[in-house]
Amino acid sequence: MDQLILRPSGPLSGEVPISGAKNSVLKLLAATALADGTYAIHNVPRIADVEWMSELLISMGADVAWSGEQSLTVTWDRDCIPEAPYEVVERMRASIVVLGPLLTRFGRAKVALPGGDDFGPRPIDMHLRALEKMGASFETVHGYVEARCERLRGSRITLEFPSVGATENVLMAAVLAEGTTVIENAAREPEIADLASFLNRMGAKVLGAGSPTIEIQGVDALSPVDHRVIPDRIEAATYLAAVGAAGGEVVLVGARADHMEMLIHKLGQMGMRISPDSAGLWAMASGRLKAVDVATLPYPGLATDYKPFLVTLLALGEGTGIVTENLFTGRFRYIDELIRMGADIRIEGHHAVVRGKEMLSGAPVKAHDIRAGAALAVAALRAEGETVISDSSHIDRGYERFFEKMRGIGVKVDRK
Repeated sequence: MDQLILRPSGPLSGEVPISGAKNSVLKLLAATALADGTYAIHNVPRIADVEWMSELLISMGADVAWSGEQSLTVTWDRDCIPEAPYEVVERMRASIVVLGPLLTRFGRAKVALPGGDDFGPRPIDMHLRALEKMGASFETVHGYVEARCERLRGSRITLEFPSVGATENVLMAAVLAEGTTVIENAAREPEIADLASFLNRMGAKVLGAGSPTIEIQGVDALSPVDHRVIPDRIEAATYLAAVGAAGGEVVLVGARADHMEMLIHKLGQMGMRISPDSAGLWAMASGRLKAVDVATLPYPGLATDYKPFLVTLLALGEGTGIVTENLFTGRFRYIDELIRMGADIRIEGHHAVVRGKEMLSGAPVKAHDIRAGAALAVAALRAEGETVISDSSHIDRGYERFFEKMRGIGVKVDRK
């Protein structure tokens, strides 16, 4: 089942449930290494990345099991092995966040350098420099980062960029450190606040998560908890884009408008109508959307994960829009696939100039990463003929039941 076959869809309708946030649950699973005992994490999406992170925890000595349809139980005991092997870590970059929890709990960690989606280098130097300020020492040997420390010490850390991964690693390391740690220029994403909530319920003392300054008072020990994962704002953005492309009226059950304010504002400028609903988020689009300019920025700005969907909507909109990528290099690869479908897009450095068309043309295309694959599926909703997306297993890494949910709101899609 590595291909999706899509045909033009008329106006979409119905409800689509939004799953728990991939970018939150992976970090919550890493945080369970901070204390022995049994955790219950609810609203967990059944996706490949969660399975891989579960395999990583199991390789280190945890017992991980599904309990019901959307809940995971994670149990740790004293036999933990603070090593993250290459064969698991190379599948996804998010696995580097086990470094902070392992190091602060056990005083040592051995973690393979991460793999994951291929859209440019994202070095972990910032993570290591921050942890060094807290007393850790590092050595890179045969593709592994080997870390050691006595008990980490609180420190004032100013990140040169509000990196989500670095913020998470330092945050988890600091909760068991001696003294107070202050993270300046911290990432502000909702997933950071969700992680801080999880840690505070474990007994940590974290203030300011969701703001540029986070203060953590170290404690001597933590305890396992139950926790419900926040909804996935990137998944919600995907279905908003589907409505924008195909038209129609859809309710995104469980989505949170307060996590997506800038995106909702931008889609409103393009002509969509979106508002909070008692069930989540209501969205409607009729006719072609209007072109706007788009620039990715750290949260609360427009996330780089939203960009493939906005480029796709601009490719189908009225007028010309300029899209600027300010966060990662090499994240325009999917544009070649949109051009294969007839999109009029020109790349100039870290800018894309997008001239809208009434319709695209169905074609064989390839999903290079999670969001690119989903964006190509959105483009297919207004592409004459049949679009075949190969390597669609990338989509399964980040979306729970993508095929079924798209079908549920009227998308004409098959898979093989």
